[in-house]
Amino acid sequence: MKKSLFFLITIFVLSCNQNSKTNQTENSQTESKTETTENFDWLTGKWKRLNEEAGKESFENWDKISATEYSGIGFTIQKGDTVSQEKMNIIEKDGKWTLLVKMPNEKEPTKFKNAELKNNEFVFVNDSIDFPKKVKYWIEGEKIKATVSNEKMEIPFEFEKIN
Repeated sequence: MKKSLFFLITIFVLSCNQNSKTNQTENSQTESKTETTENFDWLTGKWKRLNEEAGKESFENWDKISATEYSGIGFTIQKGDTVSQEKMNIIEKDGKWTLLVKMPNEKEPTKFKNAELKNNEFVFVNDSIDFPKKVKYWIEGEKIKATVSNEKMEIPFEFEKIN
């Protein structure tokens, strides 16, 4: 169950994206303001994990449902069988993004709140669980990288887009 939650969290982090635009506000002091536009469109599509353990293949598939919702599924296959699966949603409500991760045997999803949004880098956290407490995603070239971690441990993920 912990491996599935790690994988799900990794997917969530991939879902986060932000672009910053700078608008000049003219007043008597001529200040500049930064307007943040958040979307996770870069996450949509099908992704394959490159650094999976031998004998396993892991994938994430993401769709944009609306401007305020993205839906994902993560799964791992071993010897032709699905050995783990998780459903993920990234939802914006009242200007705040939340990552929801649900395993098939759980009644309620685990919630992660957004802690940081930068250009091509996102962090979600949940301090009420042991692992992972932090999910981080970022773009590096054509790949998406992620880590899930707590104070004692960090697991890296690397994904490439597939057709």
